Amino acid sequence: MLERSHLAIVREVSRQGTLTAAADALCVTQSALSHSIRKLERQLGITLWLREGRTLRLTQAGRYLLGVAQRLLPQLELAEQQMTQFARGERGTLRIGMECHPCYQWLLKVVAPYLKTWPTVDVDVKQAFQFGGIAALLDRQIDLLVTPDPVNVAGLHFEPVFDYEQVLVVGREHPLASARAVRPEQLAGEVLITYPVTLDRLDIYTQFLNPAGIVPRRHKTIETTDIMLQMVASGRGVTALPRWLVGEYAQQLGLVALRLGAKGVPKQIHLGARIDELDTDYLRAFVAQAQTTRQANAAAP
Repeated sequence: MLERSHLAIVREVSRQGTLTAAADALCVTQSALSHSIRKLERQLGITLWLREGRTLRLTQAGRYLLGVAQRLLPQLELAEQQMTQFARGERGTLRIGMECHPCYQWLLKVVAPYLKTWPTVDVDVKQAFQFGGIAALLDRQIDLLVTPDPVNVAGLHFEPVFDYEQVLVVGREHPLASARAVRPEQLAGEVLITYPVTLDRLDIYTQFLNPAGIVPRRHKTIETTDIMLQMVASGRGVTALPRWLVGEYAQQLGLVALRLGAKGVPKQIHLGARIDELDTDYLRAFVAQAQTTRQANAAAP
């Protein structure tokens, strides 16, 4: 009874909010879309939408069907894409989701040699899944998830591929610049700049400030690493980033990396994948390439 076109209608009406916009997205007339909706509701014997002015609101049954559409349609679309690629003699596309703002520069170092080794595989990096990557991985919208915070979820496997240390970054003229390490209380009067994520996803809070009961004087968020570090270099605040990333900007911008506490804050980048796809050769090869990159960095002086 249910067809793929029905699921596409439910998803698009939900995305667009109005019949007019949904009809444009589906390349049909509004009257044709209205007819399809009425026919679907008659077939199912239920109401899927309630009209509220010019917009449509899903009923409980409609919300359930939307969930089905959001799970199944990406898988069908992926299958079609893969079949097209196989028909062209290509292996497919490795879709990588990012759940780590500063990991993008690290990922580039892995992707470049990987593409040379696997010329028939494309790589697509989806940063739209930042901080929602587990759901995207489970829903098969991505194939690999780059994250510093693996979780124990049935059906998923996380492989550590890169070790790093989270450090405090200050400008060369900052009063703390000459210190080898900082204590939490030394940040009580600072402006702390971070990426725009919840505090429970920020190591500077969860592993350093919160255990000591310290709150910075002010907390600002900036989306891009370059602007964040420019702000720090100009004395507008301090931030926390991986030591390897700071090293790439330190000389150019006049930045200093300081250990967070006497023992520091060690972290790892993990690659997460679905267990039932771990044997996919080009996916497994990407994980191996990431681990090779880690070893090369560890051996570098």
